[in-house]
Amino acid sequence: MSDNAYYSELVSLVSNIWVQVLIVLVVTLIASRIRHYIVGTVAKKIASTDQVWSISIVEAIRQPAALLIWIAGVSFSIDIIRSEFETPIFDAVPALRSIAVIATLTWFLTKLTSTYERKFVADQIAGNPQYDRTTVEFVSKLIRASVIFMGILVAMQTLGLNIAGILAFGGVGGIAIGFAAREMIANYFGAVMIFLDKPFKVGETITSPEREIEGTVLEIGWRQTVIERFDTRRLYVPNAAFASISVRNHTRQRNRRIYEYVGIRYDDSAQLASIVSDINDMLQNHPEIDQSNSIMVNFDRFAASSLDIFIYCFSKATAWAEYQAVKQDVLVKTMGIIDKHGAEIAFPTTTFHFADEASLQAITKKESQ
Repeated sequence: MSDNAYYSELVSLVSNIWVQVLIVLVVTLIASRIRHYIVGTVAKKIASTDQVWSISIVEAIRQPAALLIWIAGVSFSIDIIRSEFETPIFDAVPALRSIAVIATLTWFLTKLTSTYERKFVADQIAGNPQYDRTTVEFVSKLIRASVIFMGILVAMQTLGLNIAGILAFGGVGGIAIGFAAREMIANYFGAVMIFLDKPFKVGETITSPEREIEGTVLEIGWRQTVIERFDTRRLYVPNAAFASISVRNHTRQRNRRIYEYVGIRYDDSAQLASIVSDINDMLQNHPEIDQSNSIMVNFDRFAASSLDIFIYCFSKATAWAEYQAVKQDVLVKTMGIIDKHGAEIAFPTTTFHFADEASLQAITKKESQ
């Protein structure tokens, strides 16, 4: 065969291959557009329903379905080229195609889980703003981690790796890895205990008497919990820390306590009983004081410069700003009661008693002898 005939046949072969590849890619593009139309139509029909599961599937399948179509089209095009050219590089195409399909399915399942979690939580919060989303988030994260782990194992099996040997090696090397990553493991199990025991959840206000932890919980992750302090700064606390400290959950309290001392002068002792009685009546009739809890107003002690009245009650308000307003109102009305009885609030004073002139002369005479 002459050189011209050989090159002519080669050009004809290449042209035929590229025509086939072009046809496959055009068909792939058409299939992708059909997929877009079908998914869009279905999404519009179920958008107005309350079928959270169906809506989540349609939303999660959009991009993975398009990727699967293009994986099929591109791999089929490569197979056409491979059938005409025996090049070793194309031998890796089947394995790469399988891994791409596994990765796409894993992506779809993780996206489905996160989408369902988001929509389910939003639907529950719409009906109940106090809904506890912590358990749903924990289960969702656990499912996603399991799906990713299984996807990795299947991909490794597809590549011909011995999964049993890898797992056995993991069992032997797990001890060393465990020592190296013990803090991470401790934080993981700390997160599990938070999800199970539920000492707090996202959106609640917590403090710890042992640590400088105070603020609103923003996120409970696998490794750390994010808290926004009252000064708006972010605090990142490792989950393992919550296993060794006590936590106060202020959001779950039923009331806030008012615990105060008010002192009047010793000169106003005659009005003491009336003042105590009127303060008690004021608290008993205050609309923002919880009458089902203890209300105590008592003369409590003889202080250095005052007669101290003990005020003990609970406000209905639990929010900090509302509680402060109630407490201020109680204290202002207490001052008004004291003023009404002609008494005064005491402040630290010192009284000096001077002897009369005869006593001073006797003392002076005695010291001169």
